[in-house]
Amino acid sequence: MKADTDLSLWRERIESVLNATLPPESLAPQRLHQAMRYATLGGGKRIRACLVYASGTLFNAPLDALDSAAAAVEMTHAYSLIHDDLPAMDNDNVRRGKPTTHIAFDQATAILAGDALQTQAYLNLVHTDTSDQVRVAILQCLAQASGSAGMCGGQQIDMDATDQTLSLEKLEALHSMKTGALIRASVRMGALIGRASTGELETLDQYAHTLGLAFQIRDDILDVEASSEQLGKTAGKDAEQNKSTYPQLLGIGEAKRLLNVYAEKMQASLVSIKRDTTALEHIAAFAISRSQ
Repeated sequence: MKADTDLSLWRERIESVLNATLPPESLAPQRLHQAMRYATLGGGKRIRACLVYASGTLFNAPLDALDSAAAAVEMTHAYSLIHDDLPAMDNDNVRRGKPTTHIAFDQATAILAGDALQTQAYLNLVHTDTSDQVRVAILQCLAQASGSAGMCGGQQIDMDATDQTLSLEKLEALHSMKTGALIRASVRMGALIGRASTGELETLDQYAHTLGLAFQIRDDILDVEASSEQLGKTAGKDAEQNKSTYPQLLGIGEAKRLLNVYAEKMQASLVSIKRDTTALEHIAAFAISRSQ
């Protein structure tokens, strides 16, 4: 199907864009640039970049105009994973099937690589081929999604909640920030570049909000049911660290039922958009059925 082809081509495209955009390893300081490229290239599902491309092309934005935003969300995601894996956070030794950045290099270099990837993401957005007004809007969008009201804030709440049992409402609020904020930003940034209307942006935000929660539920289920080899990271970490998860709170069967409920909500939210939303539908289907 065309949507499958699009997703495959977008994954190849973002790899090429990231390779061209990241500082080369030969450029000093070489160790820092090597770590940035190590953490970002050659792995990952690239869902966030594909969401930028899918939402942007939905409104006829050219791929060239979407490349900077797609690279920016992948760099932001990579930086968050580097820091998340550090001993002070989740203390993991494997990510994307290879040693985590602080294991492959060292903790100080890993911290700096994450910092540098975050700033590189904003440098990318500055060069987006769009109007000044849209450029400011996407910069603001990524900043809000990444900061204390989004990804970083969610990570703090997640750490504070260790050894606690959160209510479903609080668990959803946590993951809406930690996981969902960057997913919502990916969809919104593509749509902003495509000049979507206010109503279309609101509808896409409903889709993206549900997608973020569904993505996390599937992550939690996989942490219970999949092996470390399948995941490319250490399985069973949530239980080991006594974190609140959907299976822990609801049971594995109810968590899977809730995942199906969210799948239906995503489909319903896209119906009102009178455009070809097949790519967004395929990303949603992949998010809830993936095996890693």
